[in-house]
Amino acid sequence: MSVNPDPRILLYPRLRKSPFFHASRQHGVAMYSVYNHTYHPRHYGDPVEEYWALVNGVTLWDVGVERQIEITGPDAFEFTNMLVPRDLSKCAVGQCKYVFLTAEDGGIINDPVLLRLGENHFWLSLADSDVLLWARGLALNSGLDVTIREADVGPVQVQGPLAGALMSEVFGADVLDVGYYWLREYELDGMQVVVSRTGYTAELGFEIYVRNASRDGEQLWNKIWEVGRPFDLKVIGPCHIRRIEAGILSYGCDITLDTNPFEVGMGYDWMVDVDQEPDFIGKEALRRVKQEGVSRRMVGLEIGGDRLGTFNDGSMIEAFTVLDGEMPVGEVTSACFSPRLERNIGLAMVPVSLSEIGTDVQVATPAGIVPATVVPKPFVDPTKERPKQSMRSDEAAAS
Repeated sequence: MSVNPDPRILLYPRLRKSPFFHASRQHGVAMYSVYNHTYHPRHYGDPVEEYWALVNGVTLWDVGVERQIEITGPDAFEFTNMLVPRDLSKCAVGQCKYVFLTAEDGGIINDPVLLRLGENHFWLSLADSDVLLWARGLALNSGLDVTIREADVGPVQVQGPLAGALMSEVFGADVLDVGYYWLREYELDGMQVVVSRTGYTAELGFEIYVRNASRDGEQLWNKIWEVGRPFDLKVIGPCHIRRIEAGILSYGCDITLDTNPFEVGMGYDWMVDVDQEPDFIGKEALRRVKQEGVSRRMVGLEIGGDRLGTFNDGSMIEAFTVLDGEMPVGEVTSACFSPRLERNIGLAMVPVSLSEIGTDVQVATPAGIVPATVVPKPFVDPTKERPKQSMRSDEAAAS
């Protein structure tokens, strides 16, 4: 392998590099994006080939862009519980939760995975928006005794049906007992790591968070890569085809400050608990939304016309408008051609009146206006049983 020599890949010195930047770059990055002010490998040449590697084998991702906001101190639980609409009294030590951070009007600031490492010790594994200053600003006059910092921690993802078999070679067979959205701490070749059963794929998978990442990041990467060779491990970027199939939301595309959890189909009582006794930011606004309902809703779409490619995101919003007749009424927030389903699929924000399954609309694309139909989401594995499977049963199937 060699560093991609493509002169079009220009590196801006004021953007950050992940702890795995140099190691992941050795695999021939074809395109970078910027995520949390950090270079993020977008893909390594063929996103469709990467998709099939993910769904059929095992893949390694540089996700060091997921900055870790660490909250500690005597009042860390109370403060963290104030940040999110979920009731964290239902989050045990050693458990992870997908959460929203909401603003005072109920808008979504971020949708991190929260890891609870101790009674008063939390990490927020961030999506692409600034949270550190938001949290520190809230803490300043809160009267709560908390310490908030960006920890020197970086994650990689190991995803795909052979993830369990590979991970058991690295950490031992007991890693297969880590439950879905739970974590366990390990020492690996002198490195301190946290392993969680989480990921951005709705496939079987893990994330490995290495402490002292600025020192040990490349060592961790190289360890996983070497152990993964017999499994035909592939290094890939974020597989947006698979996450769209799974209905997984992307911050900046599908969710922003201008959307609230109810609009994007995540207003479940367990996700937004407006009846819990503790207060949280945005509680009253979200209570009103729950009572009054929403005027628009995120739906799944099957989209006609030519193949849309591997990912059309929020940067293309103006070119992917939902039409009711000739009237613009909404926007496609993420879309792609699914190689497995052999059709174009996407997520779209539309008026509630057009959100029922089977509703026909049109979508204005750069190539012209095409028909579209509202369909259930997720598009694949609708109850998300795949990522929840027992790793030991998967190990047996793979052997």
